[in-house]
Amino acid sequence: MILFLDDKGRVVNGGWEVCTLLSETVLNRILDIKEYYMPQTMTLDEKLSISVKACKLYQEGDKEGFSRVIRTAPMPAYLAKVAKKTMGAEFLIQGGWNLSEAEAEFGPDWLSK
Repeated sequence: MILFLDDKGRVVNGGWEVCTLLSETVLNRILDIKEYYMPQTMTLDEKLSISVKACKLYQEGDKEGFSRVIRTAPMPAYLAKVAKKTMGAEFLIQGGWNLSEAEAEFGPDWLSK
């Protein structure tokens, strides 16, 4: 899960508008809470590394690179489920999203069900 904040401290959906990383302390707290509810398929360090790479690309104006890198972070299972329902399984498959957390929660064949 990658979260970004705008200048007022609100979470920005997907980080498209502003690319300011949450502090590691805040992200740790969020991830600690989410571990009780959702499977985690990447360590915090791996997720932070992806965030740093993505933000650097975004700040350099490389939106394609940003999009490519951000999709390597696992999409939370609940978001993947909503995306499948609203946009279809093909959107997720063709988009190259990391669906490892959804697969861990719903099973490896969840997209075809």
